[in-house]
Amino acid sequence: MKKYAKALHIKPQDLKLYQKPCKFTRPTLGINPGATYGSAKRWYPEEFAKVANYFTKTHDIVIFGGPNEIGIANEVESLIDTEVTNLAGKTNITELIEKIAGLDLFVTNDSGPMHIAAAYKIPTVTLFGPTKYSETSQWNNPNGYIISHNLKCAPCMKRVCPIKTHECMKTIKADEVIKLLKSHLSLGK
Repeated sequence: MKKYAKALHIKPQDLKLYQKPCKFTRPTLGINPGATYGSAKRWYPEEFAKVANYFTKTHDIVIFGGPNEIGIANEVESLIDTEVTNLAGKTNITELIEKIAGLDLFVTNDSGPMHIAAAYKIPTVTLFGPTKYSETSQWNNPNGYIISHNLKCAPCMKRVCPIKTHECMKTIKADEVIKLLKSHLSLGK
């Protein structure tokens, strides 16, 4: 993202979204299990659910996704131990921006919603496997965290794992995400 903004002569302060953040009634954790580019960019539903289950006592959970990501969003929802709000396929772009802008925490794959969270400086953990986080990660978000295990096979930039192991995403565990989110909360941000 940085590379493209620089090439277009865009300054960080020029990148803004103007939708007003949604006002949730409780602290809210957003989960975005989809990724349009391909299955190689997607973390596993059971791992997303473990993160959500950890935070259900302190946060409401909202699941995001586009019309083509309803299946994975429903799978994550089915693995969460409490009622959640599943917005997959139910928001237009303005509603999506407003909902993400109102989050307290966000967990996502490398995706468009990740960039929305960055624009609002939402504390976000982004999971990177096959893509280059140095080029496509959140830009200008001091509350953005990246998890990537930098395997020899990554970044392959493929839509589907070419070696059929998907280790770049399989090796990322919910405990890593929870630790980063807890660390952010303990800083009082």
